[in-house]
Amino acid sequence: MPKTQPLRIIQWATGNIGKRALQRVIEHPDMELVGLWVHSPDKSGMDAGTLCGLPPTGVIATNSIEHILATPADCVLYMQQGTDIGEICALLASGKNVVTTRGDFHHPRSMDADIRAQVEAACLAGSTSIYSTGSSPGFVTEALAIPLVSMSRRLDCLTIDEFADMTSRNSPELLFNVMGYGVSPGAFDQRKVDHVKHDFAASLAQVADAFGIEIDAWEAFGELSAATKDTQIAAGLIPAGTVAAQRITIEGKKGGEPLLRFRANWYVLRDIEAADWHLRESGWRIRVEGDTPMEVNITFPVSPEDYPNVTPGFTAHRAVNAVPALCAAATGIRTTVDMAQIIARF
Repeated sequence: MPKTQPLRIIQWATGNIGKRALQRVIEHPDMELVGLWVHSPDKSGMDAGTLCGLPPTGVIATNSIEHILATPADCVLYMQQGTDIGEICALLASGKNVVTTRGDFHHPRSMDADIRAQVEAACLAGSTSIYSTGSSPGFVTEALAIPLVSMSRRLDCLTIDEFADMTSRNSPELLFNVMGYGVSPGAFDQRKVDHVKHDFAASLAQVADAFGIEIDAWEAFGELSAATKDTQIAAGLIPAGTVAAQRITIEGKKGGEPLLRFRANWYVLRDIEAADWHLRESGWRIRVEGDTPMEVNITFPVSPEDYPNVTPGFTAHRAVNAVPALCAAATGIRTTVDMAQIIARF
């Protein structure tokens, strides 16, 4: 059987996740990098390989969307901060499928009607499709949740706990000024709750639809817990009585009871006042309650020194691996439920 032509890929943006995806596309046996869009003028004109620590590829980075639109490609890996619907629609209408780590397309039915119509019209014009994925939401809320529940005939509650230990992260600006650790507990920032709810409720709603479950309401709330003692972490001092952990809960309720739940447990130390949070090392815990109860625990067996180098792959690699399935999928906004299973090709 003759070897098929490699899929032509454009990488869009080279942040932490985008740079990892760029590396994996360049190294992939069934993909050919044909374009690279960058936001920074300083990166424009640089070779794609040089930008991600690999040998030169001959593909030169550009910040011209017109150049990208004119470049023939099978798929764009769209990984910038924020979603520009105009850019997305232009890419789709130009005949390029889009895999994105942005969480705006997990549940087409709950999208803004006007935006959904624009995206679907662009897909129709270009005979293309778009798919949102990543590690969380994506893998843990969809790809893993679906087979775990496949053994059940009664589901009382699916709970996904995500744990992120930032004790060793030496990023004072992020931890203290952005995330709000080390300050007196106050009201939880509702904007942060709404941001997390946007992506995770949509992902879980996709799963609810697949299960045939009508969710009455999606609720979200945030909680803070304080350190029980002064503790020095990599980024600085966390005084006793100041914020050391935060938890955001997203719940899909039916009949007043939670049926699908995601909890983001983020912390800089485990010695906190809310002992019933049962904080543990970074990873996920998935509990299925019903007639086939089970608990699955996932951790990342890497050293604290290697952790920052490994974690971008959990999001970037699933997106790269999704490209063949999306390119073979029907036109439109695709989901994990209706697409072929994503299989890694080495």
